[in-house]
Amino acid sequence: MKVISAGNSESNSLTYGKSYEVIGIEANSYRIVNDLNDSCLYEPSHFEISDPTEPIFWVSSLGEDGERYAYPSSWSSPVFFEDFHDHIAAVVSQFWQEYRNLYG
Repeated sequence: MKVISAGNSESNSLTYGKSYEVIGIEANSYRIVNDLNDSCLYEPSHFEISDPTEPIFWVSSLGEDGERYAYPSSWSSPVFFEDFHDHIAAVVSQFWQEYRNLYG
């Protein structure tokens, strides 16, 4: 799934008009590797969808309140990205290796 930054994000980690790959959906927010090479969540309203095609390797589920989650199966653990942002070496290494393999 590809989106284009619409420029209404308060973040300085995205470039207006730039295309980004959505690497997952978490509680209806898009997970994107931003310009700072960090995997972060962003509100969908900050983007225009340029290609709605979702990867076939995403595993999708709904939360208790109907919110959507969709990730590669190995990233679906509730603490995967918490561990990533806590700089757990094995998780960081796993993420970047799988990110390169899955998303080029």
